[in-house]
Amino acid sequence: MVGMVINNETDSRYELHVDGQLAGQLDYQLIGDVIALTHTEVDEAYAGQGLGAQLAKFALDDAQARGLKVSPICPFVAKYIDKHPEYRVTVR
Repeated sequence: MVGMVINNETDSRYELHVDGQLAGQLDYQLIGDVIALTHTEVDEAYAGQGLGAQLAKFALDDAQARGLKVSPICPFVAKYIDKHPEYRVTVR
C-alpha cells in the first residue's frame, strides 16, 4: 500500500495519508541542524503494510535534502537505518 507523506511543520511530524485518512505519523523535534526522529506510529487498520517504512524513508530523505543531521531516537527509525546503510552518513 502506498500513501502520501507530508511534513506537517506546525505539529512537528511527518504524516502519511491513505485515501484522505491519517494512517500514520512520525514525530520529530528540530534543534538547529539536527532533526530528532522521536516516535513512529501507524494506525492498527494499516499495520503490516510497510507504511512505517514509507514514513522513515520520507523523513530521512527530507533530512538529507535539507542538510540536517539525524538523531534516530525512535527504535523503528534506528532499525530502518540499520537495514538501509545509505542513511548512516546523516546520523548524528
